[in-house]
Amino acid sequence: MAKPAGSRCNLSCRYCFYLDKPMLPVMDEETLRLYIRQHIAAQPGDEVEFAWQGGEPTLCGLPFFEKVVALQQRYACGKRIHNSLQTNGLLLNDAWCAFLRQHQWLVGLSLDGPAELHDRYRVTRRGLPSHHRVMATLNRLRRHQIAFNLMVVVNNLNGRQPEQMYAFLRQLGTPWLQFIPLVEWDAAGNLTPESVTAEIWGQFLTTVFMRWGRQDIGRIHIQLFESTLGIWNGFPSQLCVLSETCGHAFALEANGDLYQCDHFVGPPWWVGNLRQTPLSELNASRAAIAFGAAKKTALPPECLTCRERPFCHGDCPKHRPPGGKSALCEGYRRFFRESAPWMARMRDLIRRRRSPAALMAAFPAPTDPRGQVVIPCTNPHQGQA
Repeated sequence: MAKPAGSRCNLSCRYCFYLDKPMLPVMDEETLRLYIRQHIAAQPGDEVEFAWQGGEPTLCGLPFFEKVVALQQRYACGKRIHNSLQTNGLLLNDAWCAFLRQHQWLVGLSLDGPAELHDRYRVTRRGLPSHHRVMATLNRLRRHQIAFNLMVVVNNLNGRQPEQMYAFLRQLGTPWLQFIPLVEWDAAGNLTPESVTAEIWGQFLTTVFMRWGRQDIGRIHIQLFESTLGIWNGFPSQLCVLSETCGHAFALEANGDLYQCDHFVGPPWWVGNLRQTPLSELNASRAAIAFGAAKKTALPPECLTCRERPFCHGDCPKHRPPGGKSALCEGYRRFFRESAPWMARMRDLIRRRRSPAALMAAFPAPTDPRGQVVIPCTNPHQGQA
């Protein structure tokens, strides 16, 4: 993923791990040109994916990304180019949307739930709420018919409200949801107060899964659920954090410095600079290969005998304290175990060339916190603005 604006951002999210990174100048034209040319050349297939993230990448300005498209066209050599933009959405006006629609960019829009949950942590540099501005952008994306995902950081606050969160998110006009657990450590090696705990994470996933299974299989696509179903069907995880090894998912800073991962941007994880060494060589370097393999070789003993290991492989190394298992271990374990009977039945439906959606009628009816049955909404867009 490329970070052309570095750590610059027009929000000051109270849980952000990236705000303390050095603020570099916006990526210059020569670095951009080298990146695009080298990245395309390094891909062995006919499809090339570019992921633009931050900080907030739209701070580079629309002309910067118009230059991106021009350079991609120059160096494509017949390959098909795909772009995704992860953004807080505050700067996406109609001009931006016209550009994104014209070039068929996929947008990942950060939204942490309804206003009372989102605005607790996602505030502007002046400490003002941002939810109403994100919702205005969401509606603008829909008007311009731009494909977008919702990127949801699950924290210690919104993670306690799985029913409210899912009911809100499912009616916003996109079938694509990604849940990203917030796990940050303080200087003493303890989880920060904003971080989601294993107990909350497990309850959140299992509650949303049962609601999704009753109402939305095939209608709402939740990355973690579909990746888990893929594993049941013999495919590797779609998520790097739950893969057997990691690595090669580099983070490129605005000055051309390449780091092992978005969560490991610092001197110990510096791979090189594309202005001195091509990306293809950096990707094949001993340091890059060793970093990826370390996830597997550094598993704690408990993981080696765990029956859920094929689904998580110990989780992201960032989520593990030194020498220990993931801070989210018990939460993942609960989700994988409680979803297993349903995943197995969906796998069997697929093997019989039937849709997993046929299973929806068999899921138990969702209940509210008092145990009362909730009548589900059958229209995934009911109630949307």
